[in-house]
Amino acid sequence: MKKYLLFVLIISFIIPVAVKAQFENFKDSVVQLYGVVMTADSLKGIPAVSIVIKGTNRGTYSSEQGVFSIVVLKGDQIEFTSIGYKPKLVTIPKNLDGNDQSMIQLMVQDTVYLPATIIKKRPSREQFERDFVNTKVPDDNQEIARRNTNEASLAVLAKVLPKDGREVSNYYLKQNAQKYYYTGQIPPQNIFNPLAWAEFIKAWKRGDYKKQ
Repeated sequence: MKKYLLFVLIISFIIPVAVKAQFENFKDSVVQLYGVVMTADSLKGIPAVSIVIKGTNRGTYSSEQGVFSIVVLKGDQIEFTSIGYKPKLVTIPKNLDGNDQSMIQLMVQDTVYLPATIIKKRPSREQFERDFVNTKVPDDNQEIARRNTNEASLAVLAKVLPKDGREVSNYYLKQNAQKYYYTGQIPPQNIFNPLAWAEFIKAWKRGDYKKQ
């Protein structure tokens, strides 16, 4: 029992000391950073500069005069970004003395080179008419639908594509209806039907009976 009380007493003494030391270490690493962001050529304050601690979601923006204030830790990396300027990455030194620091950050304008504009001579009437006639205009949706639904295209597709379930069902029902219609009697023979012969001759001329 005495050993247990001694152990509890030692732990209760060590833990506060360790927590206090850890807190003092963390407190020493916290830095209140004040600064101003300026142009490198004219030393004018840059407003609305994004100031973000890299790897975190913490950050701030500079004021209209380019002034900012942010809480960081020693060793953090701060990224300055603004439209029209090159981004800048700054590392807070770990050996800073004190918890209040100030800085002046200069940013350089980011020049964007656009593609060159080529000015050509105005074409003559003959050149314009030639280019206008030879210009291929792509088909719109209406023309594509018209081309895909003409009779020739549908006839070709009907020959090569298999029947779907609805067409097969209709064909089966028609066959059964015709079979039941002539139940108990001899169905007519189309060999003596001139219309059937006419359809046969048309199909033969079209090549429906040629081997594929």
